[in-house]
Amino acid sequence: MNTTIDPKLLADPVFQRVMRDALAIQDRFAADPVYAKTGKGHLKSTGVDELQKIKKTAQGKSKE
Repeated sequence: MNTTIDPKLLADPVFQRVMRDALAIQDRFAADPVYAKTGKGHLKSTGVDELQKIKKTAQGKSKE
């Protein structure tokens, strides 16, 4: 299996955004022991502040 990243992708802004977002939440991912080999699990919440921020953002978008 080739694990190198295509140089074209490295220059792609969408790929850069996806990688930045993925790396930002990587420490929050908790693999479920039963599914550890499949890569399934869940994200740990960062707390109530995160949920309030998401709710405010969603409300702002619905008013537009």
